[in-house]
Amino acid sequence: MPRILFRGRRARAHKSRLIDRPATRLADARFRKFLSYYKPYRGLLIADLLSAIVIAAAALMLPVLANVIIKNLLTGAGAPGELTRIYALGALMLALVAVQALCTLLVDYQGHVMGAKMERDMRRELFEHYQKLSFSFYDRQRTGQLMTRITNDLLSLAEFYHHGPEDLSIAALEMIGVLVILAYLNLTLTLIVLCFLPVMLIFALHFSRGMIAALRASKDRIGDINARAEDSLAGIRVVKSFTNERLETARFDYENNRLLASRSAGYLSEAWFSGGMAAFTQLITVTVIIFGAAGIARASLDLADLLTFLMCVAVLVDPIRRLVNFARLYQEGSTGFDRFIEMLEMEPDLPDLAGTVHLADVRGDISFHNVSFRYADDAPFVLKNLSLEINAGEFVALVGASGVGKTTLCSLIPRFYDATVGDILIDAINVRNLRPSSLRSNIGIVQQEVYLFAGTVAENLRYGKPDATSDQLIAAAKQAHAHDFIAALPSGYETEVGERGVKLSGGQKQRLSLARVFLKDPPILIFDEATSALDNESESAVQESLQRLARSRTMIVIAHRLSTVRQARRILVLTEDGVVEQGTHADLIKSAGAYARLYNTQASI
Repeated sequence: MPRILFRGRRARAHKSRLIDRPATRLADARFRKFLSYYKPYRGLLIADLLSAIVIAAAALMLPVLANVIIKNLLTGAGAPGELTRIYALGALMLALVAVQALCTLLVDYQGHVMGAKMERDMRRELFEHYQKLSFSFYDRQRTGQLMTRITNDLLSLAEFYHHGPEDLSIAALEMIGVLVILAYLNLTLTLIVLCFLPVMLIFALHFSRGMIAALRASKDRIGDINARAEDSLAGIRVVKSFTNERLETARFDYENNRLLASRSAGYLSEAWFSGGMAAFTQLITVTVIIFGAAGIARASLDLADLLTFLMCVAVLVDPIRRLVNFARLYQEGSTGFDRFIEMLEMEPDLPDLAGTVHLADVRGDISFHNVSFRYADDAPFVLKNLSLEINAGEFVALVGASGVGKTTLCSLIPRFYDATVGDILIDAINVRNLRPSSLRSNIGIVQQEVYLFAGTVAENLRYGKPDATSDQLIAAAKQAHAHDFIAALPSGYETEVGERGVKLSGGQKQRLSLARVFLKDPPILIFDEATSALDNESESAVQESLQRLARSRTMIVIAHRLSTVRQARRILVLTEDGVVEQGTHADLIKSAGAYARLYNTQASI
């Protein structure tokens, strides 16, 4: 039995080591990642730390020189040359103060510059990582939370990167140096001071835990506030049209009060922390005065040493203050770094597989082989066992009731989402084996919900082709029947469109999005209700442009208005059961099936 028990304990210990080992490796990897941001700025870091050493050394030298003046010189007052020596030591102390001030200036300025550069690097890395994450990630996230991680969190982290090393090094040097000086002056009194330090440490650790938890909650609440504000302000026209200003204010108040509650808890812990540390500092000073006075009364300590001791205790306040500040920065910085790393460790749902290839010389054949798709594991299937062939250069229209998966089907082609089951092929190559950038550069998409970036008309058009010339912009705009209204704008192609194109009408924005794709000129085109916001005259003109554009390209058009797809070479009728009909407009009307019913229903309205 004892042997079995021993083996059981050993097995449990081994299992525990196996569990802890990955966590340890993860912590080590995160720590190395944390240090890696110092690497490009090692020169600034070394200069910062050397300046910190000088600051600490100067702070320690001042009470030592004061002790020399008080003890060795004033006792020989009136002796020849004493006054000169006092002035010389005074000049040395002033020089130390000047050097300390210069080094403090260097630490404060260059250190902040270093922190700001590291913050810039991390912000760029995080933003670049955001660009790699899949649509499904953004389906689950709120923009305000993502903005908080790239702004507030990194600002707190930059402060820790800057102040952390200097505060820790100055505090350590001053603490060790002061204790050495104090021990040299009076060992008994120094041991009394040391008795306070473990108690201070335990006190600090206890309340720092509460501060860390509160800071984490506070950052989450700030993200919620940003998300609420972003959502409300982006939809301000809807808010005002429904006169729901009070409702939005109430929603904002709810998030605002949650932030206040989280901060209040943090401030309580911080108040105990700061107040307690200040009280301990005062207790040390009072204790030194009491026991120092007693030492003078017993002749075990002279007045000069007591004065120097008190000056050293005053110096001891600085490392304590810096340690307190380091603890605060550590809490804020570590919380920000954890949230920063959480995002960086978020893997894209659609990773590039090993051996992915570049898609070149695209013909435009598209194949769906037994494709099924759902947005989440616990969600119903949007597409089920769909098989479909679209030939290169073919103009295909997708029609059907809302919610049957037309937009979803088209989102699978550029691999905005991966098929849950089955395969999608472009020119007989599985899209999973293609580099996403290569795949999407060969596909042009115009969606029903047009998004324009803040900037000029020309900048938005060049989003389809950054190196496009002015003549190419105008040609693409003419194809989309957008040139006339652009030319009539106050500054033509250099007119600012406002955030999300707010200064343009819905039809104007949609024509710009069409021009943007015409400028890109890809071999595969997908139009998702691309003409829904156009008037009949503009729609007719754009349809003519689409017909010309489709002659040498594969084009898929999703349309609710069936009049827009009559010229399609093949019309696919999509239902919950998949593609139930396909053919030309004339053939489908003759068959009197689902398409004919949809067409006749629209014609009768």
